[in-house]
Amino acid sequence: MTEQRDADKLSAESQQFSKPADDFGKNRIADVWNKATATLMQRLPVKQVAQTVVEWFSVSETDVAQILETVRAELPTTEALLIGKPQAGKSSIVRGLTGVSAEIVGEGFRPHTQHTQRYVYPSNDLPLLIFTDTVGLGDVNQDTSAIIQELVGDLQQASQRARVLILTVKINDFATESLRKIAQQLRQKYPDIPCLLAITCLHEVYPSDVADHPAYPPDYEEVNRASAAIVQAFAGLCDRSVLLDFTLEEDGYNPVFYGLDALRDTLAELLPEAEAKAIYQLLEREEVGKQIGTIYRDAGRRYILPFAIMSATLAAVPLPFATMPVLTTLQVSMVTLLGKLYGKTLSPSQAGGIVSAIAGGFLAQAIGRELVKFIPGFGSAIAAWWAAAYTWSLGETACVYFGDLMGGNKPDPQKIQSVMQEAFQAAKERFRGIKL
Repeated sequence: MTEQRDADKLSAESQQFSKPADDFGKNRIADVWNKATATLMQRLPVKQVAQTVVEWFSVSETDVAQILETVRAELPTTEALLIGKPQAGKSSIVRGLTGVSAEIVGEGFRPHTQHTQRYVYPSNDLPLLIFTDTVGLGDVNQDTSAIIQELVGDLQQASQRARVLILTVKINDFATESLRKIAQQLRQKYPDIPCLLAITCLHEVYPSDVADHPAYPPDYEEVNRASAAIVQAFAGLCDRSVLLDFTLEEDGYNPVFYGLDALRDTLAELLPEAEAKAIYQLLEREEVGKQIGTIYRDAGRRYILPFAIMSATLAAVPLPFATMPVLTTLQVSMVTLLGKLYGKTLSPSQAGGIVSAIAGGFLAQAIGRELVKFIPGFGSAIAAWWAAAYTWSLGETACVYFGDLMGGNKPDPQKIQSVMQEAFQAAKERFRGIKL
């Protein structure tokens, strides 16, 4: 009798959702939602069920490591050693090739050895580009031989990665003896590693009446004379040279990455085909987050699918709202797991916040589908189908969300909502007619 009264109470409260939306606001929805679920939480072991379901589909650190190792083995990775003085444009080259903001690049470099720092893009787990930057070059008190020794030690380590040396020289800097000395010793020891001479900061020698970049390449006497002198100074040490001027937006030069196409094409001439293709794809700015997401998504889908199937199974429970707390916990756990796959350690509250950001207006639809269960013999099947599609699309969109973060981009709420809508429509077809 008590259980029947609880069910009647729940039914009466839930019927309020059939009233027009104008009758009550979001706060009223939340109040009824909390009361309804609280009633069931007293009668059903929801927390225990949720915990059991989560344990079924948890993933260990070993599992994640094995997945990443498999993908990493097939990933075309390029390691670029950036050698040049401070302010010569090394970090700007990183920005140009990755599309990451100056602030993120600045925060991303980490000490590698005493005289070098390393920046890995998009992550240490699955690197597409690894930049090693020399520190202290140009300091009159700096021991150049120590820098050379560290670079040689780094290059001696066995690696399947494609490597390239990038010497960066400002167009108005002719004090390059220390840089030439490093280049000479590295080329003597590793003649098979290609070397690119990047001549940077072109605008610093533009004629005084020039306020913006001309068509590439710049055909000014000052630029031609200075760049020719630098190329001559490194004759026999570099395989190619390229003119670059990568500035910040506030500097007022357009385009910001002047010579980026030339850099891309020159690297393509120096690198193996797979690595060159990867760089071309990375420079398609609209595709960066999508590409990174795709790399991980194939691994993530092996977990998204069982979560979707389990969500459908739980949603088939005839009693409305009985499964919502379990489904929410299940979906939060799925996002937590996917975050781990992408190198993000999330607390349950953080994962819940991401679920809310991704799902947006889908909560109202979720509640609507739960109420369909009141139709005898029909509602549970629809709820199961909807829950599977919703959970799948949530997982797919979470991959895009984490992929954007890894690509150094702040997720765009409108883009995320659009991805969620498209993934949901596709998932509905995928799970239509699901049998449980």
